[in-house]
This record gives sequence, C-alpha cells and structure tokens, in this order.
Amino acid sequence: MPTRKLVAAGLSVMLAVMIPGCGKQDKPAMPAASAAADRGASPSGSPAELALHRRAVEAVIWGMPAVNFDLMVQAAIANGAKPNQLIYWSKPVNWKDQTLTPNPDTIYLNPFYDTREGPVVIEVPPVTDGQVIVGSIDEAWQNALVDVGPAGADKGKGGKYLITPPGYKGKPPAGYTVLQGTTYQGFAILRSNFKTRSDADVAAAVEHGKRIKVYPLSAGPSASVAVDVYDKPFDSTIQYDWRFFESLHRFIQVEPWATRDKVMIEMLKSLGIEKGKPFAPDDKTKAVFEAAAREAHEYISLRFEKMYDEPFWQGTHWAVPVPPETLADMQDGFSNPDVYALDGRAIMYHMAYFSAKQLGQGQFYVFAIHDNQGRRLDGRKTYKLTVPANAPVQQYWSATMYDADTHALIRETSHSSRASTAPDLKPNADGSVTIYFGPKAPDGQDGNFVPTNDRPWEVIFRLYGPDKSFFEKSWQLPDIEPVAG
Repeated sequence: MPTRKLVAAGLSVMLAVMIPGCGKQDKPAMPAASAAADRGASPSGSPAELALHRRAVEAVIWGMPAVNFDLMVQAAIANGAKPNQLIYWSKPVNWKDQTLTPNPDTIYLNPFYDTREGPVVIEVPPVTDGQVIVGSIDEAWQNALVDVGPAGADKGKGGKYLITPPGYKGKPPAGYTVLQGTTYQGFAILRSNFKTRSDADVAAAVEHGKRIKVYPLSAGPSASVAVDVYDKPFDSTIQYDWRFFESLHRFIQVEPWATRDKVMIEMLKSLGIEKGKPFAPDDKTKAVFEAAAREAHEYISLRFEKMYDEPFWQGTHWAVPVPPETLADMQDGFSNPDVYALDGRAIMYHMAYFSAKQLGQGQFYVFAIHDNQGRRLDGRKTYKLTVPANAPVQQYWSATMYDADTHALIRETSHSSRASTAPDLKPNADGSVTIYFGPKAPDGQDGNFVPTNDRPWEVIFRLYGPDKSFFEKSWQLPDIEPVAG
C-alpha cells in the first residue's frame, strides 16, 4: 500500500515523511464495538425535527475538541482543583485516570489556565541532573501554542511562558515567552519523565515536575498551588448522549467565536446553545440529541478505522489514525482559507487529547487495533508484540493498552503498559523484547505482560526522543500476533 507525503504548506520535512496519506483501498471498515451496539434508528419526523437531528450530528463532529477539553476541566474541578493551578499525578497514572489514551509511563503535570482576569504564567524548570520536562501548551480547541522542553521553545533551558487573553493590548514584562491566546481557557500537558520505574527515580521525577509554577501574572509565583489527583476518579471519556451538548454549551459560554466557526452560531442556536442563554432541552429534544450523538459516534468510528488502511510501515497494521491534512491544518493555525479538516479533527479528539506544535521532534506515536491478520484485537485471547532491539529513541519507548470502546485505560487493571524503563522487563537473547497481552500472563512472563480484562482493546506504541532513523523507517515494529493455544 503506497504512502504519500504531506503537501500542506508550512509543515516540516520530518512530518511529511512520518504520516502516510490517504489510500485508494475500499476495504470494509467496522465501527468500534460499542458504536455498533448503540446504533440508533433512522430519524423521522417533521422537517424541523429532521433539521434538528442533522445539525446535532454536525455539532458533535465540529465540537469534539471543545467537549473533550471541557470534560477534562470538569474532572479537575470535581477533584478539588481550580483554574491556574498545577494539577499533577504523584505517581504514574493508573486506570482511575479515564482521560483519553493517557501515558502511564511518565509523571503528568496538567495545569488548566483561564485568562479571563488577565495573563497567566507557566514556569518550566530547566533540565537538571537528567530530569527533564517535555510537553506543549494548548488553547481550548487543543491547538498547540508552543512546545516546551529540549525539543521546544526553551531548548531545555527552562522558561517563563506568558499566556495572554484574546485581544490583549497590554505590554508584557521582559523575560517572558509571550503566547497570544485565541481562547480564554486552555491547558498544558507536561511530562516529567523518569529514568527507570524505581521508586527513587519516580520520586525524583515528581519533585522535578513540582518545580513547575502556574499563577496569574498579577499574583506572582507565590500564588502557585499544586493539587495531587493521583488515584482519584478523573473521567473525561466522551459521553455520546445529550450530555455532549450540555458540555458544548458550557464551552460556548466562555470562548470567543473564531471567524472560521461563525457558520455554527445559528446552527447551535437552533439546538438551544447560545451565548448568554441557559441550556434547557426538553425530553423530546434530548431524545433527538441522543440519536444524533450515536450517529455521529458511529460515523467517526468508521472513519477512525478506515485510517488503518494506510500503515506507517508498509505491510503492517501500525498507523497514525489522523488524516495528514488535519495535522497540517492544525499546525499552521487553520491559516489556509480553503481547508478546514473537521472530520479528521473529530477522529483525533474522540480518542486522544492535546496536540504538539511540532509532532515528531519530542515524541511520536503509532497505533494498532488489528493483529497481523487484520482482525480486531480481542481481550479474550492472548497476543504478543516483539519490539526489535536498538529502538531508535533517546529517552524511552512504551506500549500501552486501551479499551477499544472508550479509548481510556481498561478499568480495574493492575497496570496498562510495558515500557523500556520497567525494571522487571526481560529482554530476549538478541536484545529484542516480547510483550504479551491477554487475560492471563504466560508462564514466567509476568514482567512482560499487560492484562486485558477480557475487553476489546487497542494499543499505542510511544517513542520519546525518536531518532532520525525512526523516520527513515530503517527500524520497523512488527505486527501484534496471536499466541497459539
């Protein structure tokens, strides 16, 4: 299956070679397991009811990154956090973190900022004794404002990032990297990576991460507050029912309209979503919203699966399931007046959160939902993935399992991943590593095993600090294979 380079203006050469293009195959696609089960009946009714349904479907597709963001904010608030505080996990996340495809092999530090009362500062410490902070600062639509860390704007030297509200006219003080916000709200996804998973190394990563400060410019560094949410329910999975529209309404009340989105003002108004007005759908309208959300979910799931027709490595089932034009559109700030890749954006944010300014320089991810025979991964069976020796990474690699229905960590599991930093990971004689996935670990493979809890699953293979050779594709990850017996 051929690949094609990205052609969007402004995209780096590296990005052009790492994302395969859209293919010509007409391979049948399957929706995610829950989408098929949730399929609703075709809408019927008056022209007004049909229009309401159509507009609701499109609102889900358009509003996916906004709702994704709002649900994370609500989860933070439910755990006692407030805007402009440093929310962090004092250990690698466990299954109670029900955000979309999180990484359980790092320390997360996720401040949610709000500039409605003025600029906000995020201070990132420099690399110290091998301790490093990497990540990005995004606005509320999850478009990256800047990358931070060695591959970002501060080049690992640390820095003060000043986020200003839309239309800000004040003169920022010297010594800050100024980020002009296009939304009032936003967040940073920052990771403090540990050298190994030993208690001492994890604790060192946590302490380094807590050197991050978040505060209103008017208040100063002493106002920075850190809130630990480890082992607390933090659920931002997308709800494909009338609550999706409730969340979208909450977002619309705060954020300004971008020129590119003004077509949605009247459409959302017809759904009862309007600035300055309460959201109060009656039961009949809620029923329309339920059917529309299910339909939108099924459509997005079908598009998501179709992305795997174009693999990252030819002849495999590993892919980057986001259309290249969507990544290009986001990374150039939607500056091309002839392109607005909404469907691809919905695909991306129905199963993940955050974006990087320069994907591939600090991290890169490939996804798999099929085995080597093209069959969906089944949590009732046992599989293996052999990671070849000499993985082209400067920091570490990891393979993380997620629930195929929710794109969150599988619930009630002891762990969700295996990484090159795990002390009990056993390599093979040739330096490769075989990871097993299934209901029960094969004999003697507990350290190389990830439990499925009988759930349908998918996996992300992450590379932090990928080398040039990775993008040249001289090193290749083989497919996941079922284990006989």
